[in-house]
Amino acid sequence: MEPEKPNSRAFEAPLWAAADKLRGNMDAAEYKHVALGLIFLKYISDRFNERRNEALADPDSDFLADERDWYSAESVFWVPEHARWEYLKENATSVKPTIGELIDTAMLAIEVENPTLKGVLTKNYARPELDQTKLAEVVKLFSDLAFRDEHHGQDVLGRVYEYFLGQFAIAEGKRGGQYYTAGCVVRLLVAMIEPFKGRVYDPCCGSGGMFVQSEQFIEAHEGGRNDISIYGQESNPTTWRLAKMNLAIRGIEANLGSKWADTFHEDMHPSLKADYILANPPFNDSDWRREKDNLQGDVRWQYGTPPSGNANFAWIQHIYHHLAPHGIAGFVLANGSLSSQQSGEGEIRQRLIEKDVIDCIVALPGQLFSTTQIPVCLWFVARDKSNGIVRDKKLRDRRGDVLFIDARNLGMMKTRTLKELTDNDIETIADTYHAWREKNGKYEDVPGFAKSVKIEGIAAKRFALTPGLYVGQAERMEDGEPFSDKMARLTASLKSQMDRGSVLDLEIRRQLQKVGYGW
Repeated sequence: MEPEKPNSRAFEAPLWAAADKLRGNMDAAEYKHVALGLIFLKYISDRFNERRNEALADPDSDFLADERDWYSAESVFWVPEHARWEYLKENATSVKPTIGELIDTAMLAIEVENPTLKGVLTKNYARPELDQTKLAEVVKLFSDLAFRDEHHGQDVLGRVYEYFLGQFAIAEGKRGGQYYTAGCVVRLLVAMIEPFKGRVYDPCCGSGGMFVQSEQFIEAHEGGRNDISIYGQESNPTTWRLAKMNLAIRGIEANLGSKWADTFHEDMHPSLKADYILANPPFNDSDWRREKDNLQGDVRWQYGTPPSGNANFAWIQHIYHHLAPHGIAGFVLANGSLSSQQSGEGEIRQRLIEKDVIDCIVALPGQLFSTTQIPVCLWFVARDKSNGIVRDKKLRDRRGDVLFIDARNLGMMKTRTLKELTDNDIETIADTYHAWREKNGKYEDVPGFAKSVKIEGIAAKRFALTPGLYVGQAERMEDGEPFSDKMARLTASLKSQMDRGSVLDLEIRRQLQKVGYGW
């Protein structure tokens, strides 16, 4: 096992516990932006100071310490003097001016100096319901953290940020799922579609986790951040701001639209054709249509108008509409999407299958999401399933075939109620898909786990896409013992146990007789 990196995990839980004291009676959804805003401010201030000290350390370049280009060249935000963390720490009091007022002023100043952050940062730390004494304590607590590593603190700070996002998802319950996807599910999606180079899109990007994992995947495979262009959209204003901050602390440039907006009614990237699409849409969203919308006959509904009571097939078709000619998409949906026949969903799914849009379906184990118990699956759809070359790999001609993977038995319990796919699980699933898709891959059906099925075989199952209908039962391991010998052994064992049971019955009766309860 790879040794734990310094400063990575040791302080996450204590930091959360300490910072959570500030919340008091504040709702987790509201407090989330208070805590994450402080983390963001601490990081950009530390990074500014680090860059400034680089200039001051050299007498020949100390004049650069006050040059904005010196900072922007390394994607470092300009932080005015009174917005820097040292100033806030020195003035962290609950008397006038309160620390909350100073933080609000700092956030405004940073937005003014950095136009890309305009309208993004939290600026209500002086509100009455936020205990200023506790806020001052949290500022001092955060001051002890040194976000430093070989990537200028991005890795360490990013992990703290993700840890907080996960804790808030748990605290918020169902609503938390609007911005947070289980990390192992995101890693699996990225591992399967391998977004090495091109345009990456998430139409419901939440806090931007798909983008972060895509960037990390590229760097792990010796690619460069400039190899991909990132596009996203988010309808929730606070979550949109959260995504902007989450990406900014990692130096990831992304086009999330000029504002937050509903993907169906105000597509911020109408002409985009993406090479890779990753998404975790809201499960079974019943409130996606407006009373007087203009979506009837929308160009995206190529395979049928989605029902107003469930957005699953609206998301599928929106995603497919935005795929480039050789694009691939992977996304999370509720299991109901695999077999539902209600409100025309069965007919839309049938058309998708008949037009050979579906590439692969993966059934996931339960309890992967802290925010919902709804069983979920992964859909992979492709514009072109013929042979070709993608990412320098020759592909098989998979027209007319669909790969089914049943991964419900994988994963391990992380807590009493939460399961997690291990790295080995992710590798097993991804390798199976790649072996099936790539020309030099050595794919074989695995009973109980994976099966390649012709469209005719799916039609015979009424166009249901539930993997369990196709993969069959796992093969049982034979122990080599002849049946007659096994029966003789088991029968002898049963007789011995029954004889022992008779002896125990007599002993129980004798003991009961001693205390006057025999029969």
